[in-house]
Amino acid sequence: MYNAFSDNNQIGVVSSFSELINLHFQGDMNAICWHRNSLGDFKEIVEKIELKENITEISIADLLALQLSEKGCQARERILEDIQLLADFGASPSLNLLKSYERDDELDFISTDVYSFHVDRSPIGTDTFLCTYYGAASDILSNDQVEQKILIPEIRDKLKELHDGPEAEFESFLEEYYFDLHYQPKPDAKPVNLGVGHLWRLAVDHPAQQVLPCVHRAPVENNELRLLLIC
Repeated sequence: MYNAFSDNNQIGVVSSFSELINLHFQGDMNAICWHRNSLGDFKEIVEKIELKENITEISIADLLALQLSEKGCQARERILEDIQLLADFGASPSLNLLKSYERDDELDFISTDVYSFHVDRSPIGTDTFLCTYYGAASDILSNDQVEQKILIPEIRDKLKELHDGPEAEFESFLEEYYFDLHYQPKPDAKPVNLGVGHLWRLAVDHPAQQVLPCVHRAPVENNELRLLLIC
C-alpha cells in the first residue's frame, strides 16, 4: 500500500482495525495509521450539531438524532463504527466538536497546552487513538527532530527560578506541572500532518513502552470547527 505516509520510518500504515491494534511499535515507528478514504459528508454533521462551548462532547444519541442526507448518514455510520470498534477493544472514545482548546499563556517562555508539541503520559500500558473527520488535523514529529524543552538551557534556568525550591525536588516539579512533556522543534524539523479520515494510534509514555512516545500537537483551528474522535 503506497500513500503519503509510506516512506516515513516513524509511521506504520495498515488497512484494517485489526492491524491497527495488533501491529507492534518498534524502532523509530511510534505512530500507526489505518489509512482510509473519506466516506460521506462530515461537514453536514458539523453544521447540524449545536456548539455549546469551545469543546462540545457529542453522544451517540446526539448523532442518531440528526436528520441527515444520504452522504451525511454515510459519515455518521463511519463515526459510529469507529466508536464501536474502539469500545469493543476496551477504549473509551470521545467524539468532540471543537472550536478551540484552552490556551496556556501564563508563562512567556514555555507553553504546556496541546498546541505545543508534546507527548502523552500514562501510568498504565495504553495508546492514544484519534481521527479527525472534519477540520484541521494534528501534526506529529519524529523524536530526532525535537528537543525536550526542559533541556534547553535558557528555559531550564527560568524553570529553576520558578521552582525556587530544593534542587532534589526540581525533577518532580517538572513532572508535576507537565513541563517535561513538551518539545521544541529543531530548525529543520518537518511536521507530518495526520490528515482527515484516517484512524491513528500513537505511542504513549508509560513504564512498559518499548519505543519513544509520539510527539504531536493540536492544529490552530483558524476559525474552523473540528470534528475529532479521541481516546
